[in-house]
Amino acid sequence: MQRVLFVCLGNICRSPMAEMIFKQLVKDHQLESEIQVSSVATCSYEAGNPIHLGAAKELKDHQIPVGHHLSRKITAEDFQNADWIIGMDFQNVNTLRRLAPDETTKAKVHLAAEVLPDNQTFEIEDPWYTNDFARTYAELTKILPYWLTKVVADYLVSE
Repeated sequence: MQRVLFVCLGNICRSPMAEMIFKQLVKDHQLESEIQVSSVATCSYEAGNPIHLGAAKELKDHQIPVGHHLSRKITAEDFQNADWIIGMDFQNVNTLRRLAPDETTKAKVHLAAEVLPDNQTFEIEDPWYTNDFARTYAELTKILPYWLTKVVADYLVSE
């Protein structure tokens, strides 16, 4: 079982969008028994809040199921249990590396866009500030299939 954890600042926009899109990819490839997906925040500002209405609307517009979601901050247990910790921007990645309990868990932290084949390293901007949920969706749907390939390949090697 591979455990993928998506992370953004508040866990109400980018990371739950990534979680739900990735869950749909996992389901479409019939990998639910091999890959577990969730999302968390690097801070507790939005703890207990549901997914942002703009994020939910964008997902629904693309027929991505919006499951039950309440924001929560990453824990030491999350660092231990996750195989992949994927941050949406440089600030999140730096915060995650600072919060990681040890070098082993720190090595699990990745920038979302780092998997793109043409070495594009960009941040997924926070739509809470830009209100551009369509851009966030487009960027995630470009990146996440590469993550699925990487996670599956890693899973097969570890078997």
